[in-house]
Amino acid sequence: MIKGRAWIFGDDVDTDVIIPGKYLRTKDLSTLAAHVMEGLDPGFASKVGKGDIIVAGRNFGCGSSREQAPLALRVAGVAAVVAKSFARIFYRNAINVGLPVVEAEIKCAEGDYVEVELSEGIIKIGGSVVQGIRLPDFLLEILQDGGLAAHRRKGNALKENGEA
Repeated sequence: MIKGRAWIFGDDVDTDVIIPGKYLRTKDLSTLAAHVMEGLDPGFASKVGKGDIIVAGRNFGCGSSREQAPLALRVAGVAAVVAKSFARIFYRNAINVGLPVVEAEIKCAEGDYVEVELSEGIIKIGGSVVQGIRLPDFLLEILQDGGLAAHRRKGNALKENGEA
């Protein structure tokens, strides 16, 4: 269960506003986190709290295929993104870096408390319950392991121990 405050964004939030291009050369994750969503809300990084949830419209993460966009969100403390739809490359990059994403159309206000039952794709806001698109088991497993790299390390360790 993921629980946090909602941050509301609209349609077509592209990767250039999630993490502007001028920060892409850094390998310092704290720098990415300090500038996340700067293209839409320059103060977002200082306001977002650990465990908060982004709620957005259609085509979240469109634009370039930069992996830094979902990584910057995760490092800044965003626990999940719920959107009506995602750009496919962003969606998979998010899973790969361990940032949960759920496709669902929900209505809430900024600051509302949102609960996401990732394993079922269910989102709760106040007394409302919305059924989103449930992630396939193999993607849930990658997220539970902390992203694709951690998932692969776990698989390799199991193989080395003769458990896989």
